[in-house]
Amino acid sequence: MSDRPVLLIVEDDLALQRQLRWAYEGYEIVVAATRGEAIEALRSHEPAVVTLDLGLPPDPDGTSEGFATLAEILALKPDTKVIVASGHGARDSARTAIGLGAWDFYAKPIDIDALGLIVARAFHVHALEAENRRLAARTDAGAGFGGLLYASDEMARVVRTIERVAPADVSVMLLGASGTGKELLARGVHDTSPRGRGAFVAINCAAIPETLLESELFGHEKGAFTGAVKTTPGKIEQAAGGTLFLDEIGDVPLPLQVKLLRFLQERVIERIGGRKPIPVDTRIVCATHQNLEAMVAEGQFREDLYYRLAEIVVRIPGLAERPGDAGLLARAFVRRHAAAMKLPVTGLAPDALAAIDAWPWPGNVRELENRIKRAVIMADGKLVTATDLDFPGDTPADPPPLNLRSAREVADRKAIRQALARAEGNISGASRLLGVSRPTLYDLLKSYDLHG
Repeated sequence: MSDRPVLLIVEDDLALQRQLRWAYEGYEIVVAATRGEAIEALRSHEPAVVTLDLGLPPDPDGTSEGFATLAEILALKPDTKVIVASGHGARDSARTAIGLGAWDFYAKPIDIDALGLIVARAFHVHALEAENRRLAARTDAGAGFGGLLYASDEMARVVRTIERVAPADVSVMLLGASGTGKELLARGVHDTSPRGRGAFVAINCAAIPETLLESELFGHEKGAFTGAVKTTPGKIEQAAGGTLFLDEIGDVPLPLQVKLLRFLQERVIERIGGRKPIPVDTRIVCATHQNLEAMVAEGQFREDLYYRLAEIVVRIPGLAERPGDAGLLARAFVRRHAAAMKLPVTGLAPDALAAIDAWPWPGNVRELENRIKRAVIMADGKLVTATDLDFPGDTPADPPPLNLRSAREVADRKAIRQALARAEGNISGASRLLGVSRPTLYDLLKSYDLHG
């Protein structure tokens, strides 16, 4: 293999395959005629860009095998730029391909020059994204976005996504399990947006009785109902010029969804008992742990409201998917709760850190903080032990690797991040935990673009 970027051409027409093979200069060309050959080439060569004909055997006259190949490529190597070509119902195929994650689409018959420009642009974008990831990995862990503390690549990607969408005045939906930090991220959206000087108002839709939720959101006029002794603005009005965070949006009842949809469409509200529309300029950020798409299919959530709220969707990883973050957060929680309760606990024992790294954290950061708080209270000495944490160790299964080299890299990165977290960034301490010399660890940090 040369040092040239790798282009994988997936095409079952041997004549067109030969034409494409010799049409590109400056790339290392790899060709495949079937899904199996394409996946084997992906594992072996890790191409940055793939051109994919949707009409592959055993369905050369259709698109099913091509779409299956596309999905498998992106599952194994999500950063791959896949350019899809098809002559079968070009418009529908393009829409489906882009929805599945294809980078671009080109209808047959293929114009080699035009396709060459698309390929060149794909390589350029892939290189820029790789450089951005390298630069981000060198920055200090946890830049304080929304008050978050993190060191993992997984959470860094979420933060970078939110930093991109925050300046755009669009509705954002945060999807994640309970305790993953959705409210902190919502506050980060607000703080880094042009609305940062306005109010940030949060409301948990699941915590308020259905009969009171409408009044909480839209407000009420004096005398609108028994006990309404004065006119009270709702949360939407209170957040005017700023951001309203609707936590657990899936718990909003259907009748109230209609009124919320009207606000999102027309940007006006009416208080309960009121007759005058009130214009309100409020940005909506919402969150849920529920599957809203399934709720839409079952008629439990309005489809039109879902698409109004989900202009940008950000999925938040669980704590078990964030290598090194559990130990980093645990140390911060020990310091916080020991100081608050005036207890002499100063840190975590090695067996406690090992147990924290191994636990799957079904309750995420909220579970971690509660467990650390209890452990700080129960600790007999200056260090919290695994016994104080009161759980057995277990680890979640890792997803299948792309190939042996990537499996080793994933394992190395995870071990290095965890060792650095345990050693609080000290290279000598981390190298001892890893059983390697300091120069070896420095070489690994440089090789993987990790921040020591």
